[in-house]
Amino acid sequence: SICQDKRLCVYPQAAPEYAHSIRLDGDIILGGLFPVHARGDRGTPCGELKKEKGIHRLEAMMFAIDLINKDPELLPNITLGARILDTCSRDTYALEQSLTFVQALIERDGSDVRCANGDPPIFTKPDKIVGVIGAAASSVSIMVANILRLFKIPQISYASTAPELSDNTRYDFFSRVVPPDSYQAQAMMDIVTAMEWNYVSTLASEGNYGESGVEAFIQISRETGGVCIAQSLKIPREPRPGEFDKIIRRLLETSNARAIIMFANEDDIRRVLDAAKRNNQTGHFLWVGSDSWGSKISPVIGQERVAEGAITILPKRASVDAFDRYFRSRSLSNNRRNVWFAEFWEENFNCKLGMHGKRPGSLKKCTGLEKVGRDSSYEQEGKVQFVMDAVYAMAHALHRMHRELCYGYPGLCPRMANNIDGKELLNHIRAVNFNGSAGTPVVFNENGDAPGRYDIFQYQITNRSTAEYRVIGSWTNKLHLKVEAMRWRMGDPSFPASVCSLPCRTGERKKVVKGVPCCWHCERCEGYHFQASEFTCELCPYEKRPDANRTGCTPIPIIKLEWHSPWAIVPVFIAMLGIIATSFVIVTFVRYNDTPIVRASGREMSYVLLTGIFLCYAITFLMIATPDVGVCSLRRIFLGLGMCFSYAALLTKTNRIHRIFEQGKKSVTAPRFISPASQLVITFSLISVQLLGVFVWFAVDPPHTVVDYGEQRTQDPMAARGVLKCDISDLSLICSLGYSILLMVTCTVYAIKTRGVPETFNEAKPIGFTMYTTCIIWLAFIPIFFGTSQSAERMYIQTTTLTISLSLSASVSLGMLYMPKVYIILFHPEQNVPKRKRSFKAIVTAATMSGKLTQKGGDRPNGEVKTELCESMETNSE
Repeated sequence: SICQDKRLCVYPQAAPEYAHSIRLDGDIILGGLFPVHARGDRGTPCGELKKEKGIHRLEAMMFAIDLINKDPELLPNITLGARILDTCSRDTYALEQSLTFVQALIERDGSDVRCANGDPPIFTKPDKIVGVIGAAASSVSIMVANILRLFKIPQISYASTAPELSDNTRYDFFSRVVPPDSYQAQAMMDIVTAMEWNYVSTLASEGNYGESGVEAFIQISRETGGVCIAQSLKIPREPRPGEFDKIIRRLLETSNARAIIMFANEDDIRRVLDAAKRNNQTGHFLWVGSDSWGSKISPVIGQERVAEGAITILPKRASVDAFDRYFRSRSLSNNRRNVWFAEFWEENFNCKLGMHGKRPGSLKKCTGLEKVGRDSSYEQEGKVQFVMDAVYAMAHALHRMHRELCYGYPGLCPRMANNIDGKELLNHIRAVNFNGSAGTPVVFNENGDAPGRYDIFQYQITNRSTAEYRVIGSWTNKLHLKVEAMRWRMGDPSFPASVCSLPCRTGERKKVVKGVPCCWHCERCEGYHFQASEFTCELCPYEKRPDANRTGCTPIPIIKLEWHSPWAIVPVFIAMLGIIATSFVIVTFVRYNDTPIVRASGREMSYVLLTGIFLCYAITFLMIATPDVGVCSLRRIFLGLGMCFSYAALLTKTNRIHRIFEQGKKSVTAPRFISPASQLVITFSLISVQLLGVFVWFAVDPPHTVVDYGEQRTQDPMAARGVLKCDISDLSLICSLGYSILLMVTCTVYAIKTRGVPETFNEAKPIGFTMYTTCIIWLAFIPIFFGTSQSAERMYIQTTTLTISLSLSASVSLGMLYMPKVYIILFHPEQNVPKRKRSFKAIVTAATMSGKLTQKGGDRPNGEVKTELCESMETNSE
């Protein structure tokens, strides 16, 4: 018993020496630090009584000591005692109180002090404290730990969670049965990550708990990445009026950061919620509260709507039923050891204990027969389990130490009775491993921290408009979240967002805002770029284009000139008409091969010329056919060969006429090489040059196909096409046709030179007209062909232009040189008759007499003179 006078127990005010202290006798004395009273106002150290955090917790310590003292297996024959102090929730006051624990270790010097009779003074020996249970607030534990470590007194806290206390170099004698806030911060970070929130603000109460908790959260966010801190605000210890409205306004400056990570005391939490409600922000903020919020009712009373959806965290704990039975049985008569119990009684039952009662006013008097839980509400405070675990941890450590130092010795042996080494006891504390009061293991790591075990709560309003905390998951080194159990405002099960920027759509890259990796602008991958990663766009390979989502590349479709295309139908139709007409002329000439008209035309040269005309029409089909090695080879061969056949034959003819009439002006003898055989040799010699060039081209650059992706590479990748074509460049094409064009120009020159020949003689005039028209066609072809080189329709325009130009050239030759002859052969056979032959001299002499020939040509049947001349030349040349 700590007091012999009943009045001192009932009315603690009468015993000021025990006003802030409880003392329980024992063989081994443990210290205890509890926030029995709140912080005082206006300079007073202590304020109002804290029923749950103070009385429940200190009663839990005394209850645990009672259980241990009754346990025959734990510290047998050893009685634990206690010295319990009130910290008044103030670190400086707690420091003063904790000096009580080290008094026994401070030697007093009495050499200069003497009693009145001259005897030396007798000092009352203070209790020697071997270990301390507490404190509650981290700031208090930090202050006390700095003193206790100097005297090597181990300390086990039941509620201090500041990460700073994990520093084993500064707080080496400190341990705790609750996990540090670094675990709590990790659990809260895991919650934020699971909710896919990447832009949050933090709010902390000024002080070690709030600031270190937020600091741990920010540190984890930096290490893991993926979560950015929009703002980190602090609530002052002594907030001025309007301070909380100002905090809400500042949080709204980053309105996208809806999630607010709170490490704040319950008073600050309540005032923050109230400010949010006043500023009409109900439903905007997504609160994530630390264990200081937990599952407490006081912060959310009257503010249920603004707190709806709040996710809170609390160390995993269970209610200790034995303590409930114990505490409900406490009364004024059986709990005299608790010097603050009378004050609790008045507070709990709202009554007054006689004239010495603390509660002023005309309240009813306490009868002493009131019963906890019957005449007042009762709910076990959340940290009761941890207080009991802390006491048991100290007891198990002492038991291990006793077994090691006093094995087989009943009670305390001299090694423990005289002095319990604090360092050795600390080692035993760190080594304990037992099941605590809630059935969970109690262990410590090398820093004296308990493992992280948390329950995750959400404050929900049900359909019946009743609000309650519901367990939605747990955290034991990793998060286990029951997403289906979560509910948001008005029962909405969908996840609210707290992100700086919405996710970019497919095909868009993130352009991160400098210094804020969670904020970005979305930029679409333009042109031929695709989304290579979250932050980059890359250019597709040249033969590919982005797919519809721009997340990859697909091959560009390959096209060619199709037979059904209008660009192909027109030239094919012209070519077919030309082939039919050419075939008809050839058949007619073969049928009437020995008639004067055919003979006068020069049969051999006519067949060569008609072959060239036929090839000019036929090349159209090769130009439109699907390119492959064979088609490309034939294109190279026949593209210039048809024109070469035609213009080589016409050049040979015009050269022959020119030479004949030039020779006739000088001599009556026929010029050399005017026979049909000679003409064929000359013609095929000219043609062989074209073939030789083609074969050299084959050797230097073998024919092959190529897909040209540049021709139709439009700005819109979806319209891009690859063109399958033969590997014939524009330069190669001009070189292939160049020789034929040279022959054509030369032939035109001779046609101009022979323009003075009377029109009734031979074919000089029709050949001339043919060459003039052909030159006009090819002069028109060149600007059209090269002027469309940048057009998206280049393939179609150039192919069609080339084939139609070839067909028109052939058509001009066919129409002007052979259609009149066919007309006479078929419709005027009377003109297709042989005439008498004259000598070459007479014919040439007559031809040079242009005036007379004109007169004579008008009197004689059409073609007579011409036929005569040709036949005569054929005869003379043989």
